[in-house]
Amino acid sequence: MNAILDSLWKLSTALAVFPIVPFAIVLFGYGAYVKDRKKALRMAMDVSTIFFILCVAGCFKLLFDSTFGFYGILLVMLLAGGLLGNAQFRKRGNVDVKRTFRAIWRLSFFAMSFLYVICMVVLLGKVVFSVA
Repeated sequence: MNAILDSLWKLSTALAVFPIVPFAIVLFGYGAYVKDRKKALRMAMDVSTIFFILCVAGCFKLLFDSTFGFYGILLVMLLAGGLLGNAQFRKRGNVDVKRTFRAIWRLSFFAMSFLYVICMVVLLGKVVFSVA
């Protein structure tokens, strides 16, 4: 049982380091299952967002030697959810929590994928220039 848990831990760690892999797996696997590319893309975005969040938090830890990255990401997501919920309440008179959560989650996907690319470029530059 311990070997199975250890294998699952290593698999989840590998997927968190390369969040593009679960995105591609879900995109092509779910896309072949439902035959709807738009639905498959949305599902792939929803699934891989957590991996992007973990990877960006890990990059933040490596770059700044601080564990605030994950909490900072959650704080920004909560603040954005509050602002979006407030705007929705002012416009419609009620808040659709499911719609607000989905919007913040998908906006987080775009923000985290952008930050992932930036962090990887900075980390690669840090490694290349520290060796030379």
